[in-house]
Amino acid sequence: MSKIQTLPALQPAPRFTLPTPSLHGFAWALPWLLPLGLFLLWWVASERLWMSEQILPAPAVVWQSALEFGSGELWGHLWISLQRLLWGLLAGVAGGVLLGSWLGLSRRAEALVYPTFVALAQIPTLAWIPLFMLFFGIGETLKLVVLIKAVVVPVTLHVLVGVRDAQPRLREAAAVLRLPPHLLFWRLVLPGALPAFMAGLRLALATGWTSLLAVELLASSEGIGYLMVWGRQLFMLDLVFVCILVIGLVGALMDRGINRLDALLLFWPHPATGQQPRSPRLQGWQRVQAGLLPLTIVVLWQATAGFGWVDANILASPLDVLRSLQQGLTDGSLPTAMAASLQRALLGLLIGGASGLLLGLLLGLSTLAERLAGPSLSALRQVAIFAWVPLLTAWFGLGEAAKLAFVSLAAFFPLFIATQRGVAGLSPQLGEAAQVLRLGLGKRLRLLVLPGAAPAIFAGLRLSLIYAWLGTIGAEYFMPSDGGIASYMLGAQQLFRMDQVMAAMLLVGLVGALLGTLGQRIETRATRWRTA
Repeated sequence: MSKIQTLPALQPAPRFTLPTPSLHGFAWALPWLLPLGLFLLWWVASERLWMSEQILPAPAVVWQSALEFGSGELWGHLWISLQRLLWGLLAGVAGGVLLGSWLGLSRRAEALVYPTFVALAQIPTLAWIPLFMLFFGIGETLKLVVLIKAVVVPVTLHVLVGVRDAQPRLREAAAVLRLPPHLLFWRLVLPGALPAFMAGLRLALATGWTSLLAVELLASSEGIGYLMVWGRQLFMLDLVFVCILVIGLVGALMDRGINRLDALLLFWPHPATGQQPRSPRLQGWQRVQAGLLPLTIVVLWQATAGFGWVDANILASPLDVLRSLQQGLTDGSLPTAMAASLQRALLGLLIGGASGLLLGLLLGLSTLAERLAGPSLSALRQVAIFAWVPLLTAWFGLGEAAKLAFVSLAAFFPLFIATQRGVAGLSPQLGEAAQVLRLGLGKRLRLLVLPGAAPAIFAGLRLSLIYAWLGTIGAEYFMPSDGGIASYMLGAQQLFRMDQVMAAMLLVGLVGALLGTLGQRIETRATRWRTA
């Protein structure tokens, strides 16, 4: 017998995980253990009245409400919300595709318009709502405008990158072959930009659905968000539970639908992007030209306010905004409000981010833990973040505990998902090396797991930082308090001090941009060894 015949058959390398006991035929039951355990705990708590019925309704009451409201009223409100989402998506996606294509095809347009667009996009959608309310009222126009703003930003940015950076070598070949414009669009630009567009569409769908629920919670008389507020005000938390379940199911269906569409349209091998996206560098006269658009906007804004084309109670002039900004910084009201918001954001990031990191490590390393808790956490992730507001306010009130719980929840999932995927995607050879060297769990984490998953972990940390800041703005909107920049904006809106509202908006956008830059710097610095 030859030596080749005596060698053992090659087997695929195992995933880098912790040792897992053999489960044999019980693996199918693992995903059901956690939800069943939570259901039993819920049933026992309601039966023994550990919490009042108004705070924690019994499962039977929730089921009865599902049957009662599911007979017509619930679906009517849901249909209204889905119609709003559809129209907002159509308008926002169309606008984003046109703007992104224009910026991607024209270097000059990108250099002149892109900086202003990004500056406006730094202001979160929630921060625009007080201004939009005074401009458009609280009717259907407000919902449509909020949706368009939430959708157009991710679509524009992704289409811009897709059109500009997809397959640069093929662009050179097309230029050499002198392809006519229609062939260049159908054979190169459209297929090359489609992956980036689908990524933007996925993000736009999620942000649009979340923003719609937020505006329905704030200002609406119909829709699934309004139904939750109505149930919360009447202490009908059984109805709130039903709405949360429906919102989660809708989110799951949307996610599955976008996955199907992605698989149907993108059936060819393609890279994520053709090049590393980067902003164009302006030189000389281009820098002057880039300032023309914001300067024009400011001049028109000042003329509109100065000539009284728009009521000053609705649109304050730039000079008034600057004066309010200076006054707020001088008397300390703006720095005090901003400090309170930043403190909430960082504390929520600490709690939610640390929980996400630890749980992501556990599920990434342990197949048993992933099978046990992974499906339940994936289901909870489908529930839009603002859908939890009525439940959190009922359980924790309107104080700091509720705000902190909301911000922590917002910061939890980005870091959890990134950590789990980063650890689960580690090379199996690392597990083999750990076994050969007989490394303990502590050394595995310190020498192999954390360094290997560091790019994903710090990318998740950057997202968690941004989501913690957005969650803080949302928490202060829905849970009014004496401190915080969003509370400052709400108080100014009630007094029709739009100069103060817009001054606070500028600070919110600036702080959001600084936090995003800080997260990027931390990620780059912590993972700089990748480029060594």
